[in-house]
Amino acid sequence: MSKVKYYYDPDTLSYRKIEPKKSRRYRNIGLFVLGSALFGLFCLILLLNTNLVNTPRELSLDRELKNYELQFELLDKKMQQIEEVLANIEDRDNNIYRLYFEANPIPEEQRRAGFGGVNRYKSLEGFNNSEMIIATTKRLDIIKKQIAIQSKSLEEIALLAKEKEKLLAAIPAIQPINNEELTRMASGYGYRSDPFTKARKMHRGMDFTAPRGTPIYASGDGKVTRADNNSSGYGKHIRIDHGYGYMSLYAHLSKYNVKRGQKVKRGDLIGFVGSTGRSEAPHLHYEVFKDKERINPINFYYGSLSLKEFENMLKYANQENQSLD
Repeated sequence: MSKVKYYYDPDTLSYRKIEPKKSRRYRNIGLFVLGSALFGLFCLILLLNTNLVNTPRELSLDRELKNYELQFELLDKKMQQIEEVLANIEDRDNNIYRLYFEANPIPEEQRRAGFGGVNRYKSLEGFNNSEMIIATTKRLDIIKKQIAIQSKSLEEIALLAKEKEKLLAAIPAIQPINNEELTRMASGYGYRSDPFTKARKMHRGMDFTAPRGTPIYASGDGKVTRADNNSSGYGKHIRIDHGYGYMSLYAHLSKYNVKRGQKVKRGDLIGFVGSTGRSEAPHLHYEVFKDKERINPINFYYGSLSLKEFENMLKYANQENQSLD
């Protein structure tokens, strides 16, 4: 209730009530309404800029933001797991697979390299969580690059494995005559007594004594380059080019089972034991070449002989006796 004001009238010697003017009353009401409005606006602005009161949309956005933060945490853990798995694969790739196939390991800096040049992440700048978003995107890009490099490396390893498989199949790795059909190991690689001149000379192959007509088998995959008797001393003989610098020779045959240009597999029947050419008795003279140089064939029988059989062959091959050719 508003206060009633009075004034003293000396003429009447009494107190009279002061009647306010209508304009002043309206002005006071206007000021009150304006002050209330300003105070309300101030309070509204204050509330909107604090966490005391949130609108439904703000509450929804807050929940969405927390959900995104949770997803980022899960993404971070998944990326960490992927990085650990990749690190394990890369370690095996460098220290087992590439080492086994004699390939150079991929340098660490090449696997972990980022992306230079133009700023790839400029569009991600200017947000509240830009730093976190950019760091996560960079990690993802590096992981994708690591996967691409590792995938390419495994493709290379697969090709090397196929090539290694071909190499292992091509190496002359079995004895050209079965042990069951072999009479004896007549002479090995090294200095031996010549059967005709009795002079001591280098015998650059191995002689396998066996009855005439005993089957002879290809010691590795390859292509027949010769099947003729046009080489001095060898008589009827076969030469197989195995690739990778390897070649095998089978001499003093009685007859052929292959022809020039024919492709053969390890263990294929290629001819039969005889005594053609410079030969004292039916036997197979067998030679192995590597890069056009004759080498000791005894080092290549790991594909067909047991340990005991190999030890027996080694014993007889090292005896300096008389060769048969």
